[in-house]
Amino acid sequence: MSETFDHRKIEPKWQKVWEKENLYRAVDFSEKKKQYILVEFPYPSGERLHVGHGRTYCCLDAVARLQRMRGYNVLFPIGWDAFGLPAENYAIKTGIHPSVTTKENIANSKKQAQSWGLSFDWEREIRTTDPDYYRWTQWIFLQLFQKGLAYKAEVPVNWCPSCKINLADEEVVVGDGQLHAASDLASPGGKCERCGTPVTRRRQSQWMLKITAYADRLIDDLTKVDYRKDIQAQQINWIGRSGGVQIKFQVSGSKSQAVEVFTTRPDTLYGVTFLVLSPEKAQELLDWVPSSSRPEVEKYIRQALAKSELRRQEEIKDKTGVFTGIHAQHPLTGEKLPVWVADFVLSGYGTGAIMAVPAHDQRDFEFAKKYDLPIREVIKNSKLSKFPKEPFTGEGELVNSSQFDGLQSTAAIDKITRFLVVRKLGQKSVDYKLRDWVFSRQHYWGEPIPVIFCRKCWEVKSQKSKIKMKEGYDFVKINGEEHAINPVPEEDLPVELPYIENYKPTGTGESPLAAVEEWVKVPCPICGKQARRETDTMPNWAGSSWYYLAYAFWHKRGGQRSEIRGKRFENAFAKYEREIDYWMPIDWYNGGMEHTTLHLLYSRFWYKFLFDLRLVPGPEPYAKRTSHGVVLGPDGQKMSKSRGNVINPDEVVAEFGADTFRGYEAFMGPFEQTISWDPKGVLGVHRFLDKVWKAHQEVIRRQVTGDSGKLRRKLHQLIKKVEEDTLSLKFNTAVAAMMGWINQLSISNYQLSISDWGIFLRVLAPYAPHLAEELYQSLKNPKSGTRNPKITGNRKLETGNFESIHRQPWPKYDPKLIAKETVTIIVQVDGKMRGKLEVPAGTGEVEVKKISQDLATVKPHLYGREVAKTIFIPDNLINFVTR
Repeated sequence: MSETFDHRKIEPKWQKVWEKENLYRAVDFSEKKKQYILVEFPYPSGERLHVGHGRTYCCLDAVARLQRMRGYNVLFPIGWDAFGLPAENYAIKTGIHPSVTTKENIANSKKQAQSWGLSFDWEREIRTTDPDYYRWTQWIFLQLFQKGLAYKAEVPVNWCPSCKINLADEEVVVGDGQLHAASDLASPGGKCERCGTPVTRRRQSQWMLKITAYADRLIDDLTKVDYRKDIQAQQINWIGRSGGVQIKFQVSGSKSQAVEVFTTRPDTLYGVTFLVLSPEKAQELLDWVPSSSRPEVEKYIRQALAKSELRRQEEIKDKTGVFTGIHAQHPLTGEKLPVWVADFVLSGYGTGAIMAVPAHDQRDFEFAKKYDLPIREVIKNSKLSKFPKEPFTGEGELVNSSQFDGLQSTAAIDKITRFLVVRKLGQKSVDYKLRDWVFSRQHYWGEPIPVIFCRKCWEVKSQKSKIKMKEGYDFVKINGEEHAINPVPEEDLPVELPYIENYKPTGTGESPLAAVEEWVKVPCPICGKQARRETDTMPNWAGSSWYYLAYAFWHKRGGQRSEIRGKRFENAFAKYEREIDYWMPIDWYNGGMEHTTLHLLYSRFWYKFLFDLRLVPGPEPYAKRTSHGVVLGPDGQKMSKSRGNVINPDEVVAEFGADTFRGYEAFMGPFEQTISWDPKGVLGVHRFLDKVWKAHQEVIRRQVTGDSGKLRRKLHQLIKKVEEDTLSLKFNTAVAAMMGWINQLSISNYQLSISDWGIFLRVLAPYAPHLAEELYQSLKNPKSGTRNPKITGNRKLETGNFESIHRQPWPKYDPKLIAKETVTIIVQVDGKMRGKLEVPAGTGEVEVKKISQDLATVKPHLYGREVAKTIFIPDNLINFVTR
């Protein structure tokens, strides 16, 4: 063997062997217990994978390798999220068509992933741009449409002037890099999540998915899964469910018109002194505004609507408003309340109108102070309230609340709600911040939406249909004319994306596909007359909303195929029901925190819908969800070419090897925390692997037989620690423990048996698979004095006779050997520490008591006193209670 670990020769050699042996192939319906481990598949929106990909892929690869050795049938797949804005932006930047750049980037990234020695099952590789794949993305959309969960509506949308597309609320970030709440709208303070350009607002007809229909289940079913608490909290807060009551305030002078408000605090109802409308809501009540007030109100509304809602929220400290001249009647007291319009009230939450309780709400208090409006206290709390200096926003005892005086807030909320409901003055209600998902995009590189608009079908249906046709669900207006919405027949799927030269966004509000007349104009599948295709495409979140299901059966569909049109329609979800049932749910899914309210939420929604169609087992796709921290540059800043701090993983692998790269990605710091890349840390891991290489030669040279003593005890402790740390995301401490053990081996002058060294190699294998394989196979080299080889140095593999270390069982530790040899006992007298003693682990109370009482630091505190009670915690503490 060479003096050092030559990764340039050894790593490619084993990668070829593993590929030839198909070592990491998952087996459907194995008798072994299954373990489906998933990492988010990457966007091929750059030439290469980066070190951030390396962190999650290498660490979860260690988990997959460990679980295989522990006896599980592991599915660890990968694919490419190749449609959507990221890939299109890259194509525009390079000036090369996205169909070309995507293929090139996938090829480069795949080669890169293979060079890292990742144990993916490549037979199941998917690409969302493959027509046979997005055939099923389109099929799922059609099921959503047929169930009334996909519809078209004119809505306010976020517009990125750089990308020239509309963005969902979830794709807009605020100044601190955090995503908007679902009810926020974009502004100069909101930026495109992809390019960072400030976004604006416009109204446009869009396809929407009714994710709000699943809002309750998306919250409630989080109790059925093992997600990190912050992941659960983000989803719950994003959905923003709140229970309350919707109350009617009748407009004075009208029997039919009322202002409805939603509140979670009906206990403050008697404290309402005015109402405030959002500018959008005020537009609906303009007919009730007196002519003397209308010019001022209309001017204010125009100015307010020129701002985005986020900007209006940012200006909340400088509240503005206008009295509309309208009054409304308090439902319980009959008091006439002035109705104002103010831009701090948003239309996206509740009803777009609020009941102002200035004594118990900070915003209302500030507004009332500014415009000299009445402030009436109705909740008292002598311990906490600072009223009238400040509003009291907590709970307490009701005052000035008629028959409800003296009640505590919790009881009052229930009683006042029932009082309103019985008298039909209000009704119980649940409101959400979550809004329906803006699903269509006006760009090229995406799945075509499989819908055809037909004028002739509209004319026929509108005359014959006894049921009123609903706009957005049954028909749309195109240039002022109604057109029926007809889904593309299943047997005609996929609607393939045509190749076009002019693929850049138009900025007109239409997709570039709208200019391709030969593609747009098609015969209607219902009546045969000329119709037109939908030219919008799906967002990049579409293909990733179900990709985890495709991995269960994709290897059985002949891989990535494109010549599929005209084949007999066969429902893949029904055909591969057994495979889906076997592998789902995913046992462990790791991905970025930035996807918590995007992909993670969307994919849970799609899966629940498929569950309702009885196509998947169980209500949740992911049993466990974890997230990794971001990898920063060596300077502690986000990596970027402009800063010159980008770490190229290919350069690290070329210089130090894949095992060093993998080991450092695991060792660099706590997996869930953001961490800076440290070149010194890379060198440290490389030195560790060189030490392993040297130790191998030394152990074989010494030919130690029999028990390895203390070192063997530490080896069994290492087995336990590496296993437990790997399965609990403590990859850095697992690697550190192996480093420490190798140092102990060196100090002991390598006095270790070859069999125990083989155990260590198995422990090392999930983290340094190439080195571990090389050394494990060399143990079978005749020159080492052990068994005949299955493979040696550079000899060829004896086909069919290869026993990889990665197919060996994970070593079992001896419980007797993992117990600590000695422990430190804290000795207390009357609860105060008076000394410590070292004793063998498991020493009983009688012996510990005797030794403790003889300690020089303890004797003075027991002198002349009687020990009334002894508290003993084995291997930990003894406390003498005296009197």
